[in-house]
Amino acid sequence: MKKLKIYLDTSVISHLHADDVPEKMTITHRFWNDVKAGEYEVYISEVTKAEIEDCPEPKKTILGDHLKEIAYTNIELTEEITELAQRYLTQSVLPPKCVDDAMHVAAATVEGCNAIVSWNFKHILKLRAFIGINGVNKMLGYGELALIPPYELLEEDD
Repeated sequence: MKKLKIYLDTSVISHLHADDVPEKMTITHRFWNDVKAGEYEVYISEVTKAEIEDCPEPKKTILGDHLKEIAYTNIELTEEITELAQRYLTQSVLPPKCVDDAMHVAAATVEGCNAIVSWNFKHILKLRAFIGINGVNKMLGYGELALIPPYELLEEDD
C-alpha cells in the first residue's frame, strides 16, 4: 500500500515536549515513533522551520534535534503557496491574523498531501476550516486535505 503523504505543522513537533499536556505528549511520542519508522511520507515547510527557529533556547535546539530524527521533504514557499494561503484568508476560511497557519495548509495542499497533522484546535482542526479549505481547494482544482490530530493516525493496538 502506498504511504500516506502527511504534512507536520509545528504544533506536533512542539508537543514532543509539552509537559503541561502529558496525554497529548504521550500520543505525540507514539505517533513520532511511527514517523521515525518511515510509516509516512512526511513533509514540512519553511514555515515550520522558521517557527522552530523563533523558539527560545533550549526549545529551539530540542525541536531541531527531533527533526533530525526523521526523513522528510522540505517544501519551499512559492508564489503558488503564498497566493493560495492568501485566498484562505480573504475567503475567511482562517482568521486574518493566521498567516502562518494559512501557509502551512497551502503548502500541504500544493504538495498534494493527504493530511495536515496538527494539534492546533484553535484554528486548523475545526469543521469550519475543513469545509472552507476544501471548498477553496476544490474551486481551484486542488485535492482534498484532511485536517487531523496525531491520534487519528495511531492504530487501535497502539
